[in-house]
Amino acid sequence: MTRPDPIREARRQWVARGWSDAADGMAMVTTLVRAQQLLMERIEAVLRPHGLTFARYELLQLLSFTRDGRLPMTRLGSLLQVHPASVTSAVDRLERQGLVLRERGEADRRVVLAVLTDAGRALAAAATEDLNDVFRSTGIAPGEVTALTDLLTRLRRSAGDPVD
Repeated sequence: MTRPDPIREARRQWVARGWSDAADGMAMVTTLVRAQQLLMERIEAVLRPHGLTFARYELLQLLSFTRDGRLPMTRLGSLLQVHPASVTSAVDRLERQGLVLRERGEADRRVVLAVLTDAGRALAAAATEDLNDVFRSTGIAPGEVTALTDLLTRLRRSAGDPVD
């Protein structure tokens, strides 16, 4: 027996209560939030055996993209679009795992750098191999993935997110 779609039912209720002008937007936002939850469940399940959360994985991967595996903590927050306290917390955890080190900048000793260790680079590579299976199997055809990404980029832009 197929269960009814709660988002479709919520949309119907919106219309019934006279909020037709907002019903499609509510359904879109709610669907987007639910899709994000479902994808994060898959991502976290893949990363858990690696001892990572998605936030810590993103930080490792970002460091691995740099030429020398190091970035100022403030730059990490900016690139990851998270609060500095979140970066500090993630680096603390990664440091305890031996995946990242903190160093002072050579030119400016006030700057604190997060530095990727060899173990961190290896773990980021292994986790990426596993995550790519999730990224390859989204449940949406490749052309539709691109179209959806374009639509979501427009949504981000309209919300003031810095996108090209």
